[in-house]
Amino acid sequence: MVSTSKIKSVDFYRKIPRDLTEASLSGAGLSIIAALSMIFLFGMELHSYLSLSTSTSVIVDRSTDGDFLRFDFNISFPALSCEFATVDVSDVLGTNRLNITKTVRKFSIDSNLMPTGAEFHSGPVSHAIKHGDEVGEESDEGSVKLNAHSFDKLTHQYPILVVNFYAPWCYWSNRLKPSWEKAAKIVRERYDPEIDGRIIMGKVDCTQEADLCKSNHIQGYPSIRIFRKGSDVRNDHGHHDHESYYGDRDTDSLVKAMESLVSPIQMESQKLALEDKSEKTAEKVKRPAPRTGGCRIEGYVRVKKIDHYLQIVKTEVFGKGDHKLIEEYEYTAHSSLVESVYVPVVKFHYELSPMQVLITENPKSFSHFLTNVCAIIGGVFTVAGIADSILHNTIRLMRKIELGKNF
Repeated sequence: MVSTSKIKSVDFYRKIPRDLTEASLSGAGLSIIAALSMIFLFGMELHSYLSLSTSTSVIVDRSTDGDFLRFDFNISFPALSCEFATVDVSDVLGTNRLNITKTVRKFSIDSNLMPTGAEFHSGPVSHAIKHGDEVGEESDEGSVKLNAHSFDKLTHQYPILVVNFYAPWCYWSNRLKPSWEKAAKIVRERYDPEIDGRIIMGKVDCTQEADLCKSNHIQGYPSIRIFRKGSDVRNDHGHHDHESYYGDRDTDSLVKAMESLVSPIQMESQKLALEDKSEKTAEKVKRPAPRTGGCRIEGYVRVKKIDHYLQIVKTEVFGKGDHKLIEEYEYTAHSSLVESVYVPVVKFHYELSPMQVLITENPKSFSHFLTNVCAIIGGVFTVAGIADSILHNTIRLMRKIELGKNF
């Protein structure tokens, strides 16, 4: 059996009896300095161990996120009505997707970008709008020209007031004019305003009645609005609740639409007009008009990656164990103001890059941390011991010189 004396023989840290040691003021000072140094260096090493370090590299984009990219957006236009706001997607190969509605939502907003109601539904357009062939043809004035005073008067006088807001310089306004006047004349003959009194068609020149058009949030010409007597025109912080007409604009279609508006209304009791609004008539061409002049568009679109130039840089951040923390696309933006006579548009060009930025987290092992801590403690202790030995021997030597002793 191994004795305890043999085990003690392998002790690397043999103790010197306390009686054989001597404490000194210089040693105490160095001990305090060494302890403070150990604490400071340990704190720095602990901070370095807990901090996150990353390495950035640029590699070829071989990510497996499919052939499609999803672009999410949320854009607010304080001076663009939802009635005219659409989202189109096109690529460099000539593929165009117009008026995307499936993944896009629109909300009317005020000048402070605050929503003013529920989601705005523009409704589908099943076919291209049909116009009359009487372009440039002179026609008798069948509709009533309105100003601010007469507009307010007629909206309270007739159960149905249909108004064409137009501008004389607008091509489409001029194209609508012959059909509109003919339809108004036919409607006037069939439903005499003095005898029948159920419907009247009017028009407003927005170049002369700018305030009237602005109060009704007219932003495109021509805009056909349907006002119903009583509840459909109301003062509510400047908001107007009415309907818009988006149907065909030839004479026959306009007349049929007007007849569908009149048919639910009884001549002998115009007061029933507000209680008997039929949802079955012309619902494909009539939709609620926007209540305010602004619009917020949000949603997403999916586009093929192969159909675009490659210049947007993809960035991925990986943590410990190749765990993906972040995946995003970095970009630079530039904007400028352009004045054009064509339809105003806001364009966002995305050019994807074949390279991607890869950011990888560099983990630090705990064993490396322990090694550094031991190195700090041992190194400071050793350096302090050497400094104490040199200082102690120097002091002894100076004392011997003072006493005149040889050494």
